[in-house]
Amino acid sequence: MDLTEMGRAAVAAKYEVQKMTAEDKNASLKAVAEGLLRDKAAILAANAQDVERAERGGMHPGMVDRLRLTDARMEAMAEGLLQICGLPDPLGEVLEHFTRPNGLEIEKRRVPLGVIGIIYESRPNVTADAFGLCFKAGNACILKGGSDAIDSNTAITESIRRSLTESGSCEDAIQLITDTDRETTSRFMKLNEYVDVLIPRGGAGLIRAVVENSTVPVIETGTGNCHIYVDEFADMEKVIPIILNAKTQRIGVCNACESLVIHEKIREKIMPALAEALQQANVKIKGDERTLLCVPGAVPAAQEDFGKEYLDYILSVKTVDSLDEAIAHINRYNTGHSDSILTENAENAERFLNEVDSACVYVNASTRFTDGFEFGFGAEIGISTQKLHARGPMGLKELTTYKYAIRGNGQIRP
Repeated sequence: MDLTEMGRAAVAAKYEVQKMTAEDKNASLKAVAEGLLRDKAAILAANAQDVERAERGGMHPGMVDRLRLTDARMEAMAEGLLQICGLPDPLGEVLEHFTRPNGLEIEKRRVPLGVIGIIYESRPNVTADAFGLCFKAGNACILKGGSDAIDSNTAITESIRRSLTESGSCEDAIQLITDTDRETTSRFMKLNEYVDVLIPRGGAGLIRAVVENSTVPVIETGTGNCHIYVDEFADMEKVIPIILNAKTQRIGVCNACESLVIHEKIREKIMPALAEALQQANVKIKGDERTLLCVPGAVPAAQEDFGKEYLDYILSVKTVDSLDEAIAHINRYNTGHSDSILTENAENAERFLNEVDSACVYVNASTRFTDGFEFGFGAEIGISTQKLHARGPMGLKELTTYKYAIRGNGQIRP
């Protein structure tokens, strides 16, 4: 099927899905979860081909691990769909209701986005996760995974489509683009007539390519150069545990701390102990001149280090003389994802919350909490670092829009 045909099929499917009741969608999602486990052997066999090809091609072991499916990961994939079943259906929610002086009753209702295109890399579990979220929010989806996971994604999609048909739903609620060439991806990014929104999930290069080349509206999900600022009024007992968690609890994620900002008045008091704790966790410190004075083993930071998402055991450190300087530094180098201040000064905390320009801004907490489950939203499609439509963790509600329903009794405009 070519892209135009896929687009037409997705548009037809979106109208079918948006008519389904919450009960019907949940029944189909349960059938899909059961189907994935039923088809587990075939999916794992397909995944083994992807893994073998990746290892033969010299893929980094960490990336191979993200690509690999196991019995446990298949169980988790199915469980994720069942968890989506348990989330409240966002559709039909009345956001506002008011009556005009002329008697018109105006209602603002939550409705699906329509056809959602998702371009993503490596992890085949995204295929099931993305489908489940889009479907529960009343949308159809067209997926474009990476070439490294093509066999896995194809097997998962075939299983989902089969289960949708068996449960009486429209199988075209999910479609997978199996062509892996760049030309196909480029044409997909220009499928305005059929695709309502495009969401890229992956590294900085993928996201930049989609943002720069797509003519379909894009929700940019994010790279994360996340900062923690240790204020002069920080509680020493909180600093090291929070920073260690933010940096080392999971290294290769977008909400891990990549850059530390330290107030000069607290630098000599906290940095030696903090540096020792980080170095024991195998974290390499790249610091400015004042950091180097009190951290043996630190290496000089280049200017580009302060804006880098390492996804590695590396942390840049910048010393500042004031809260104003800290906020200015963070707003210059961050990616609009997540930033945190450690302080016991309520005024400084409030200024940080108000003036740092990121989707998620914390006081005395790890940046690792930027996550749909941690926020109580359930599953998420990604973390949006832009400002239009959605910002921060994107759960079911962020995969919807709204429309106005207006009731009258014969009104005409004078």
